[in-house]
Amino acid sequence: MINIIWLLLLLFGVIMAVYSSIATGSLEPLVQVTDALFNQSKTAVDLAIGLIGLMALWLGIMKLAEESGLIDIIAKVVKPVMVRLFPEIPADHPAMGAMIMNIAANMLGLGNAATPLGLKAMQELQKLNEKAETATNAMVTFLAINTSSVTIIPATVIGIRVSANSGNPAEIIGTAIFATTCSTIVAVTCAKLFSKIPRFQVKPEDV
Repeated sequence: MINIIWLLLLLFGVIMAVYSSIATGSLEPLVQVTDALFNQSKTAVDLAIGLIGLMALWLGIMKLAEESGLIDIIAKVVKPVMVRLFPEIPADHPAMGAMIMNIAANMLGLGNAATPLGLKAMQELQKLNEKAETATNAMVTFLAINTSSVTIIPATVIGIRVSANSGNPAEIIGTAIFATTCSTIVAVTCAKLFSKIPRFQVKPEDV
């Protein structure tokens, strides 16, 4: 879907440039679009290369956090909340453990570690699913939490701010925590509310 959106935006920009050229009788709008394409492509490459060092540093720090047991500590803190959010999942079920570890990894920006844990969690949740073709409430809620993802250390954003020569690139941390906390609350609330609507519930005859 995102590819379609980007394609439409590009086509719209080109069409508007052609329209402006015809309306003004000048090729300047088309020249500006062409220059922008090349200049922004160069900027994207420069930005990506500039992020390599910083991202390597952050990933190393996060790996240390993982190996030192910090992830396990966060998991223990998150578990009581998870048990309440997923009452239909047994507290000692492998799905619960995978979900907790996934969320803990996401909170520390450990994307590489979080992805396989998320996939494992979905596989375990599927084992409890009585209708394989339809996502359960637990699956939807977990996906909502995983997507909104409370983030303590927004390493990617910090890296971008460093590349943009920000005076204080880490000042985004407080805002990021607040924003992702709000997004997670909204995501979980919507998932729970929609689960109460009959239209989105799995009926016994559908199983």
